Order: sequence, then C-alpha cells, then structure tokens
Amino acid sequence: MTVGGTRLAAVALVTAVLFGVAAPAPASAHPHDPGPLQCQGTESVSYRPGITLQPRPIRVTVDGRFASCTGGDGTVKSGGYHEEFTIVTGCNNLLEGFRSRRTYVWNTGNSGIRNTGDSSTADISGSSTAAVGQVVTPATGTVTHGRFLGHDLLQVVLLPQPSALQCLAGGLTAATGATTLSIF
Repeated sequence: MTVGGTRLAAVALVTAVLFGVAAPAPASAHPHDPGPLQCQGTESVSYRPGITLQPRPIRVTVDGRFASCTGGDGTVKSGGYHEEFTIVTGCNNLLEGFRSRRTYVWNTGNSGIRNTGDSSTADISGSSTAAVGQVVTPATGTVTHGRFLGHDLLQVVLLPQPSALQCLAGGLTAATGATTLSIF
C-alpha cells in the first residue's frame, strides 16, 4: 500500500510517459543542467581514393550538419562537425568497430557554426551493421569538454550500403545519409 501522495505522483508520471506530457524533471546530477538535446541532420562522407575490395589507405572526410535541434536550454538550434582521418579499409571491412573523439560545434555564436559557437567534445565508440541496403552506425559516448559536459550521447548515422559494382569498379568515393544525435 502506498501513501496517497506517492501513489498520485506515480500515476502522474506514468500518464506523462504514456501521453507525452512533460512532467517535472527530478533533480539533476549536472548543475545548471540544460536538459536533453535532440538533433536531426545529414552526414556526408568522402573517400580518397575510392574504397574497393582490396584494403588500402583511404583518406576519409566527414561533414555532419544538424539543421534542427530541440531541447537543451533552447539556445542550440543547429550544429555540425568535421573530421578528417586516414584508415586502411576495403569494401569487405567497412563495418569494423571504431573509437574517436568528435567535436560538435553549435550555432550559439554570432558568425555561424564554424566560427564562434560553443562546442561539445565527446569520446565516442561504435560499429556498423548492414541492413536493408543501408549501413547503420550507432555511436555512443560521453561529453568530456564544453557544453553538455558529463552527459551521455547517442548518434545514429544511416548511409547507403556500397554495391558490389561500386566496389569492383572505380570504388566508393562518397556517401550521404541521415543522422540523429541525442544528448541526455
């Protein structure tokens, strides 16, 4: 048996979850917690030279753009990231696991996301799987510096799966797909 107030609070919480109604958040372990952030956008990847069946050193350039972000404290509306690195890979081992440090730059500055916005740096790891013609890459991690310090994140990237023809011919040189980012 529960005390009336405790039971009422539990019913209110269940109702909020089921119907998407905002319930008061419990006290956070993060001072001045901005709350969870959800972003949607695209990721574009280029490979030089193109990826073929034969593994070889490939220069990879990744550009991610979040055109729409909601939540947090309301100041982050968009953002992005840029990375360049070299890996030894071929079409047959594109799905291997990885560890990386990624910096997300937010729109909170006056001159756009590349110039003055604040940022969040996170140590991330993940691996990819091929499903229904797409390469699905979930990455998880923790923000180690900047905005959202100490918060966990999940980023999921969906890219088209390379075809056998691409791997046999000139190689896979680029791919673009959807990405979502949740910081909680």
